[in-house]
Amino acid sequence: MPDRYLAGIDIGTTGAKTALFNMQGGMIASGYREYTCSYPKANWVEQDPDLLVSSALESAREALEKSDIDPSEICAVSLSAQRSCTIFVDGEGRPVRPMISWQDARTTAELEDISAILSPDEFYQLTGLPLGATWILSKILWLRKNEPEAWKRVQRIIQLHDFSLKALGADDFYEDVPDSVFFGFWDTDNFSWSERLLKSFDIDAAMLPLPKPSGTRVGAVTAEVSKKTGFTQGTPLCVGAGDQNSAVVGAGIVQPGYLSVSMGTGGIAITYLDEPFRDPSGMSMVTNHAIHGKWQLEGLQAGAAGVFRWFRDEIATLEKERAQEQNRDPYELINELIEKTPVGAKGLVFLPYLASATAPRWNAHARGTLTGLTFAHDRGCLARAFIEGITLEMKDILTSMLSSGIEVDTIRIMGGATKSPIWNQIQADVYNRPVETLKITDAALLGAAIFAGTGSGCFKDIRDAVSRMVVVDSVYEPVQENVEIYEELYDIYCRLYEGMEMREVFEKLSCVQNRY
Repeated sequence: MPDRYLAGIDIGTTGAKTALFNMQGGMIASGYREYTCSYPKANWVEQDPDLLVSSALESAREALEKSDIDPSEICAVSLSAQRSCTIFVDGEGRPVRPMISWQDARTTAELEDISAILSPDEFYQLTGLPLGATWILSKILWLRKNEPEAWKRVQRIIQLHDFSLKALGADDFYEDVPDSVFFGFWDTDNFSWSERLLKSFDIDAAMLPLPKPSGTRVGAVTAEVSKKTGFTQGTPLCVGAGDQNSAVVGAGIVQPGYLSVSMGTGGIAITYLDEPFRDPSGMSMVTNHAIHGKWQLEGLQAGAAGVFRWFRDEIATLEKERAQEQNRDPYELINELIEKTPVGAKGLVFLPYLASATAPRWNAHARGTLTGLTFAHDRGCLARAFIEGITLEMKDILTSMLSSGIEVDTIRIMGGATKSPIWNQIQADVYNRPVETLKITDAALLGAAIFAGTGSGCFKDIRDAVSRMVVVDSVYEPVQENVEIYEELYDIYCRLYEGMEMREVFEKLSCVQNRY
C-alpha cells in the first residue's frame, strides 16, 4: 500500500507556508514565501490578495520540490488563513480594491454608527464579539460611505480563506463556519447569519460566502494550479479554518480544560467550550470551534510577534547586519542580548499597542508606549522590554478570560515565538503556570492538514486526527523569583494603560496621527 500524506497551506499576515505531513503528524517538508502589508494612512492596513495566493502557490511548489513525495500520494489539501480580512469582489470574482486587513483600525466612526443602532452589549450578546474595528461589518459600512464607486461594483464580500480556496479549485466562495463569526453578523449560538443584524445594516445574504464546516470537501485542484504547485490535478480540496481556529486544532485544544497561547503576527489565547457562553465582562470573544457544533473563548492580541518583528527591522538593524555577515538568523543575536539582560529589563515597561488594543481593553486609539527609559538602558533592555511587554499583554488577556469563570488545567504555547527558549521561559514566568510546547510549532499548518485528512476520509473526525498527529515536545516551569518581578511589572503595566486612557492620551495621539 503506498504511503499517504496531507498538505496544509497557511496564508498568514506576513507570509505563506505550505507543509506536507505524514499520518503521524510528522512534517516531511515545507516551503515559505514572505510578503508585507501596506499602510496607506495611520491605522490603515491593506494587502493584495492575489499576491498572497500566488505566494502560497509558490510555497507549495517549494515544499513538494524539497520532498521525495509522489504528489499522487497526497490525499487532500486544506487551508489556514488569517481571519477577519475583508475582500470585496466583483461579478468576475476579482477584488475591487486591496484587501482590508484584520489589523486595520480605520473604522472608529463606523463603530459609532453601529452603536447608534444597537448597544455594544446587544452586539456582544448577539455575535459573541466585543464591538471593535476588527470585524468586517464596520469595513462594509466604511466602504459604502467612503468609496461609493467601488461599492457599486461589489457582488460578493468574502474573506481570505474563501478567496484562496476558490483560487485552488473550489467551485464557489466557501467560508469555514468558524470564520463566519468575524463578519460581525453571525449568530454564534445557532451557526447561521443573524437575520436581525442583516436587516439592521441592510446586508444581502446573497453577497456572502457559503458557510461549511471545517473539513468539508468542496472541490479539487485544477490543472492550472497543478502546473503552478506540483499538486496532482484532482487532489481533493477541503474547507479549512481561520489561522487561529486551525492552530487550536493543531495544538490539540479539543476538550475542556485546555488553553492555547499563540504568538504569531498577532497573539491569541483560546480555550475549548462544550456549551454556548458569554464572558460576563464582555471582553473575550466567543466563536465557533472547528469541531462543528462546539465553541471557543478567545482573547485577541492585535500585535504580538509582529511587534517584535518591527523591533527587528526598525531598531535591531545592527543585529540584522551582523546576522547577514555571519549567515545567522537575526533573532538568534537578539535573543543573546535578551539572555544577558536582567529579568524586567531594568524597569522598562512596554505597551505593545502598535496595532491598537484588542482584548481585554478594546481601544482602537491605543498606541505603543515605552516607559522608564534612562541612560542605563541599552538595546538588550529594549529587546527584553518588547518581549516582556508583548507577554504582559497576553497575561492581561488570560487574567480577563480566567476571571470569566472558565477553568484551565493545561496551557500549550505555539507559533514562531516558541523557537526561542528564552521567550518560552518568559511566558511561563509571566503567566505563573507551566507551559507546554509542541513538536510541530506551526500548529495552524498541522490543523490545516488535519482538516484535509478529515475531509478526505483518512480520519474518523477531527478528534481522531488530533489523537494521532498532535505531540507535546517540552514543558517550561515558572521560576518563582521571576514570577514576583513580573507581578510587580504587570501592576505597573495596568496602571500605565489606565492612566493614559483616563487622561485621553491615546485618543489625542490618534487624532494627531490621523492628519498624516
